[in-house]
Amino acid sequence: MTALGPLMVDVAGLILTPAESARLQNPAVGGVILFARNFESTAQLMALTTEIRALRHPHLLIAVDQEGGRVQRFRTDGFVHLPPMGRLGELFAQDRQAGLEAAKSLGWLMATQLRMAGVDLSFAPVLDLQRGVSGVIGDRAFARDPAAIIALAIAWIAGMKEAGMAAVGKHFPGHGSIAEDSHIAHPVDHRSLATIEREDLRPFIALIERYIPALMLAHVVYPQIDEKPAGFSNVWVHTLLRQRWNYQGALFTDDLTMTAASTAGDSTARVDAALITPSGSTRC
Repeated sequence: MTALGPLMVDVAGLILTPAESARLQNPAVGGVILFARNFESTAQLMALTTEIRALRHPHLLIAVDQEGGRVQRFRTDGFVHLPPMGRLGELFAQDRQAGLEAAKSLGWLMATQLRMAGVDLSFAPVLDLQRGVSGVIGDRAFARDPAAIIALAIAWIAGMKEAGMAAVGKHFPGHGSIAEDSHIAHPVDHRSLATIEREDLRPFIALIERYIPALMLAHVVYPQIDEKPAGFSNVWVHTLLRQRWNYQGALFTDDLTMTAASTAGDSTARVDAALITPSGSTRC
């Protein structure tokens, strides 16, 4: 049995090329992230995930961003088009119980459809605040109110768990209060840790206390805490997450091809920067 490595990599198309099959057997690789370009039909997706699983033992972790709304990679041929999480927040505001039931049902549905197709993990739910500031977050967030986010996230995660899928909360410690999009810019949040704790961090800390299995770290710089983006920061990962909040779950960086990750340098330097967190995993 060969241990899986810390890197999560992508593949180009609907089937693996010989070069990709060889690359996925590199000991540094531990998982594969799929995108819309990797999906044509449920049958094709199942064939692809079967091929990936057969390469290694234990098999490589297969993941996707399948939140719903704007961020749903598989949409046709049996995959229900899920609403954005913001719709659940709107329903929750009108009828709390209906909102919670819908969140649990949709978390279960999302996870069930992926698990049946051989996908292990969806990077969800979003725990960011919808403050009307961040266009890249927008209705991907459940709500503005941290208490509503916590309640809906707990329900969503319960649905995922019933379907046999672990949850990944993102984007720690919060991307919803920054206008810049980390895909194409270098977001900076100048607030103090005390202010962030009162607001954006509340859903993350609440889910940490309930032991969410994994978190994804944002490529956002919080200069009053550390000059490095959260995903490359010993302060955020070790001093705060691991020590202060005693979080022992898995950690993923956000996509290392994002513009905001370029502060670390080229692709090799970005991986090295993320691997400063010895208990974490990187996604690239």
